[in-house]
Amino acid sequence: MKPPAFHYVAPPTLEEALEALRRHAGDAKVLAGGQSLVPLLNFRLAQPAVLVDLNGVPGLDDIHWHPDTRELVMGAMVRQADAERSSVVNQNSPLFVKALAHIGHRAIRNRGTIGGSLAHADPAAELPLLLVLLDGRVRVRNAGRERWLGAREFFVSYLTTALEPDEILLEARFRLTPGVRWGFQEFSRRAGDFALAAAAVALRLNPGGVIEEPAVAVAGGGPTPLRLSTAEEALTGKRPSSRLFADASCLAAAECDIAADIHASAEYRRELIVVMLERALEQACAGV
Repeated sequence: MKPPAFHYVAPPTLEEALEALRRHAGDAKVLAGGQSLVPLLNFRLAQPAVLVDLNGVPGLDDIHWHPDTRELVMGAMVRQADAERSSVVNQNSPLFVKALAHIGHRAIRNRGTIGGSLAHADPAAELPLLLVLLDGRVRVRNAGRERWLGAREFFVSYLTTALEPDEILLEARFRLTPGVRWGFQEFSRRAGDFALAAAAVALRLNPGGVIEEPAVAVAGGGPTPLRLSTAEEALTGKRPSSRLFADASCLAAAECDIAADIHASAEYRRELIVVMLERALEQACAGV
């Protein structure tokens, strides 16, 4: 398999990268880690006239904690393996570390980037799921303006985001609540395969052991990762129990818009979502 012919641009600054996209708007693609784009090129599912490589652009690989907004801030070119090992990430979000370990294999995480995964927008991918779960947002820019997009505004459909052809995703911010409990569960046929279904939850327990501020999200339940309000409403104000988790998980699965594909039937995926979400809730409330 060989990619179609394209013109390669390796700008040394963000301004030059943005100018290249402006000049070739609609005919250019951004290259970050290449773990999603290169296979698309090889299968000729993507055929850009110009490839704009961000690997020489400085300032896009920072990881830090923003104490005022309580957000984990990750530059678009942060390698997934670097995020997995980051002391900032490990200290502030064990959930993030758990999810990152499910992304492909180590070799993929060594090259794959935070921004590349989000911009690719695979509905079964781990990072889009976390952005939706944690009410995250992304900062994007073109040659003339900069804007912020919330997670549920950013993901539009299968492999489709609200990014304009001349825009670059610069950073992602994931909001973390103090004292939050979390759970993350994923099922794939083999280690490193794309997930058939994944579920993530974040919640708080008040001093009386009652669930507060639950966030429930699933991947593989539709054309984008989904926040599931019916499950969140069912959990709010209740004490953790296996019965509660089962009921909330069934409500969540019913809210999903699941389609069959070559990997699994819609019915099988729906059952997987129920099981993954029950396990994630049990994980979040373990020891209660």
